Amino acid sequence: MSFLYPFLDESERDADALLADLARSAAAKAEQSAQLKALVLDRSADQLDRVADEVTVRLRAGGRIFAFGNGSSATDAAGLAALFSRPPAGRPLPARSLVADEAVLTALANDIGFDVVYSRQLIAHGRAGDIAVGLSTSGNSANVVAAFEEAARRGLLTVGIAGYDGGAFARSPAVAHCIVVPSDSVHRIQEAQNRVVHALWQRIQSRLETAQQEVRP
Repeated sequence: MSFLYPFLDESERDADALLADLARSAAAKAEQSAQLKALVLDRSADQLDRVADEVTVRLRAGGRIFAFGNGSSATDAAGLAALFSRPPAGRPLPARSLVADEAVLTALANDIGFDVVYSRQLIAHGRAGDIAVGLSTSGNSANVVAAFEEAARRGLLTVGIAGYDGGAFARSPAVAHCIVVPSDSVHRIQEAQNRVVHALWQRIQSRLETAQQEVRP
């Protein structure tokens, strides 16, 4: 923990002083997180609008969202799928995490290789008109890039959410939209990526509600 809280290694610290340092450290990290979220949402506002427009069109035509990532980004992909399919408000939307089926994931990893665990699932389930959303803090996850390439070949809309400078996501012609969180802190990147996902969900729900109101007699 020393890289996060270097003052914990100091011997014979007064308990009150240590707790004060911990509180200051937590407050500073919360402030950094809030600033990064605000920066990303401001810089990416137009891009988020474009993505929301394209995703909404596909969802209204029967498209589905497939989300995927590795490690903690796998958890974020599951959270994305849950938010869209079982929202706290608004319309439930067809969304699936490709990390959710342990049997399929481990069978593909064991029998073929981990690089295909998402691309093979898109071959089985994806179709033109669907949406593929991949998350990675680095933007360099090989199996996520492979899934984007397969998705693009099959006519899926591809959306990458990455940190640092976007990595391979930002450079790949298979990624139609790459939303970048410009940070080198994995913790802050993932916090901001979750805010990006919620901002995208809010935009899509708003567009769907507007479209529904327009067709009401």
